[in-house]
Amino acid sequence: MSKKMKSNVEVALIYLFLAFMAVVIGYPLLWTVGMSLNPGTSLYSAQLIPDNWSLVHYKWLFTDPSSDYLLWYKNSVFVAIANAFFSVVLTSFVAYAFSRYKFTGRKYGLYAFLLLQMFPVIMGMVAIYVMLNMVGLLDSLVGLTLIYIGGQIPFNAWLVKGYFDTIPKELDEAARIDGAGHLGVFFKIMLPLAKPILGVVALFNFMAPFVDFLLPRIILRNPDNFTLALGLFNFISNQFDNNFTRFAAGSILIAVPIALVYLLSQRYLISGLTAGGTKG
Repeated sequence: MSKKMKSNVEVALIYLFLAFMAVVIGYPLLWTVGMSLNPGTSLYSAQLIPDNWSLVHYKWLFTDPSSDYLLWYKNSVFVAIANAFFSVVLTSFVAYAFSRYKFTGRKYGLYAFLLLQMFPVIMGMVAIYVMLNMVGLLDSLVGLTLIYIGGQIPFNAWLVKGYFDTIPKELDEAARIDGAGHLGVFFKIMLPLAKPILGVVALFNFMAPFVDFLLPRIILRNPDNFTLALGLFNFISNQFDNNFTRFAAGSILIAVPIALVYLLSQRYLISGLTAGGTKG
């Protein structure tokens, strides 16, 4: 087989794999969109391409007095924004300390971060439940947000610490010669150059409350505090509920804020990555 033919076969296999993945990802998404446009409520009567498509389910979510969808949406946005902001702040400080300073326990602290990534937060839910109950934060959005923030610190800190390590320490030394202190180096040197990785951390932590179901299910009890994933589950979990089409409509709308944040930050992330690579 000639080199050119081998190259063409490899390209064809890559495109074949991409087409396969597009079908695997796109087919369920198309079914969800089609189901949300079906006028009925049953899963079995839904069609991929409805004969008489309707936006009645989307209208019901936002206008019906019995629908708490807007409240669930507001709760999810609140938790998502708070989780993204405080995760970036705490992760930046922790990663900076482990990247730039030598202190007792640093090595074992990094090992602990690596070890903690192997265990999901759900394994400690009994302890978390008891702790939140003791401090009066059970069944509250604040308690849920604190669990999200704390649970992501090991992974986020390890990720950002690795990025901080790629920033030359000569920049720190030059800034200190110019009179900058520790916080000056952190805010004026490290953070501007770490915009791409901090943007990734913010995006991932913004997405989590919209798609996570287990933690809200365990922590939240009052329907007024439900997030979208937990609230939508009630459409199909209650004994006499069979609102699969409403569930599909609500699920589609979950992607809106995530897509907007990604699209708005995409150019910023790319420009930040380019600037960081040039300055570093």
